[in-house]
Amino acid sequence: MDVESVRWLRSEDGQRVLARAAELDEPDPLRAHATLERACPGTPSQLLAVALTQAELRLRAVEKFGELAGSMYFTPDGLEQATRLSVATHRAARLAVFGAASVVDLGCGIGGDLVAFARAGLTAAGVDLDPVRVAVAEANLAALGLPGAVGEADALEVDVAPFDVAFADPARRTGRGRTFSPDAWTPPWSFVESLLGGDACVKTAPGIPHELVPAGVEAEWVSDHGEVKEAALWGGRLATADRRATVIGDGGLATLTEEDDPGADVVPLGRFLYEPDGAVIRAGLVTAVAAGVRGGLLDRHIAYVTAEESFRTPFARSYEVLETLPYREKQLRAALHERGVGRLTIKKRGVDVVPDQLRKRLALTGDNEATIVLTRVGGQGTCLLVRPF
Repeated sequence: MDVESVRWLRSEDGQRVLARAAELDEPDPLRAHATLERACPGTPSQLLAVALTQAELRLRAVEKFGELAGSMYFTPDGLEQATRLSVATHRAARLAVFGAASVVDLGCGIGGDLVAFARAGLTAAGVDLDPVRVAVAEANLAALGLPGAVGEADALEVDVAPFDVAFADPARRTGRGRTFSPDAWTPPWSFVESLLGGDACVKTAPGIPHELVPAGVEAEWVSDHGEVKEAALWGGRLATADRRATVIGDGGLATLTEEDDPGADVVPLGRFLYEPDGAVIRAGLVTAVAAGVRGGLLDRHIAYVTAEESFRTPFARSYEVLETLPYREKQLRAALHERGVGRLTIKKRGVDVVPDQLRKRLALTGDNEATIVLTRVGGQGTCLLVRPF
């Protein structure tokens, strides 16, 4: 897609064709194109393709943007790299609570974060080197009736001083694919470090090493419904902790920091098992979960928590331990057959097991459903039969 295509999509004719494309229920691309061509005679073939692609992207975008997706515009790579709306909304809310009135998005992409900033009442401006993304970001703000400014510029050359907060989401892809080297990001890590010397927020990949986080900068790992989405680095006065885990779920949002972590010891297996959220694990706050459920660790190096009491916590999945089953495969198969198990969920940590391969080898045929946890207890491989609650 190019800038002219974006402009056409926003035109009266483009809106009419896009609406027709969205109504189609035809999985075959060639048939869909032919059907749309008959419904919109006179429209150039390349523009029909643009409308069909946009309709498909809007459907895919529902997972990230919910009901807003039906009014927004996307590019394939822009949608892939965009922040999930729930996560962007949390970030914007932090800025609003901080008291920021304005924010500049350095590398705004299709404008997903700009939308969240504007919805939070912030004066938002964005820049990007790609003119197509600039056009799409402008279109998204306009489509949602939100204020904001977008321009084509190099993030490295933007004066952030007039804004209360600077935000950046460095591109982690090169012409050869995804890169794990911060120096190859766009903008590069050196720029990120300089930005974090002031009031700034930088979105990074969840796998960022703790040792890479500059001193005095808060690292916040964020998960949405159990899936870790990002690590956000907060600099200047925005930093309120060293490490933070934030989990977003149906019940809202909950957060843990190192201040909630008194530490915990390894304890014997209790009646209940807790599987900490990925954001908690990335933030190194598993012992905070253990303390919260009045329990301890199964193993110093494995992110499972055990306790004698049952708790509901947003920071971990909870299981009741029913019994210990044989760990060796042959004996485990016999034990599961004896219990009539045919559908098996396999959880594992700290052991060399591939769940799908093990499930296939077990060849279970019963009518019952079960969940097992393969891990180490006291340094020994252990299989626990558990019940989620």
